[in-house]
Amino acid sequence: MKINRDKCVACGNCTYVCPMGAIYVDPLSKRATIDQDECVECYACYYGLSKERMNPVFVRMVRKFLQIARLRFDPEPDICPTSAFEPDQLQWPRVVRRAFSDPRAKHESTGVQGRGTEEVKTNDVTHRVETGEAGFTIEFGRPGVGVRFRDIQKVTQALARAKVPFEKKNPLTFLMSDVATGTLREDILNEKVLSAIVEIKVPVSRVDEVIELIHNLEGQIDSVIALGVSTRCDENGEERVVAPILQQLGYRIDRAKTNTGLGRVTNPDVVAREAVTELDVAPS
Repeated sequence: MKINRDKCVACGNCTYVCPMGAIYVDPLSKRATIDQDECVECYACYYGLSKERMNPVFVRMVRKFLQIARLRFDPEPDICPTSAFEPDQLQWPRVVRRAFSDPRAKHESTGVQGRGTEEVKTNDVTHRVETGEAGFTIEFGRPGVGVRFRDIQKVTQALARAKVPFEKKNPLTFLMSDVATGTLREDILNEKVLSAIVEIKVPVSRVDEVIELIHNLEGQIDSVIALGVSTRCDENGEERVVAPILQQLGYRIDRAKTNTGLGRVTNPDVVAREAVTELDVAPS
């Protein structure tokens, strides 16, 4: 993202919408300025502010005149009065910042929006996590903090050394130059994103091992980590396998999401007929 300096009137509205605190008003140039190293290309400034097209010269003249009278002229706080923000033509490797930070952007590797996959939200259909298995989401970063890929790599390499497999359809897996060692592409290591998710799956017997591994690495990461664990419930909708392990490790259990089977096919006969019909009309 860039700010057109000819349009900017230094109203400061944009400094409040940046989730990374990367925008500030330069006291020397009297223009809003973006710290490009901290900007994660989330486009919150571009989409989060209404755009007006007031003449910047006129706005500056009015503000200076009112300052003489010790009065202020500020636009509404949710407006960029002169439409000074202009999306940049992002090149590699900076383009990965937007892919992980702007929920509107699609990952070129997966074709989906967002930082990860559907995880286990459609597990009744995909059977991604089976009985006796536990799925993990390791989420790095948050608004105001962010994360650089070099810190994510510390965790992915440790997981690889522990012989933990990565979810193949996850965008981070596509960015690995060597999946066997959990090594990310060297040219993206210094790039910063709002957040990213590593997805893995292990037997239930390894749940405590994975949690301990992440816990031991937390102090080496210049960001925050949120760990999510998922597993299959029994026929009564209860989970009595992973929960005791987490409780023994000192975690309080709160069930965050429950897949109620909404993705399950309930009309197989109709689906089968439609599939046959589609085959009949398909061109040879």
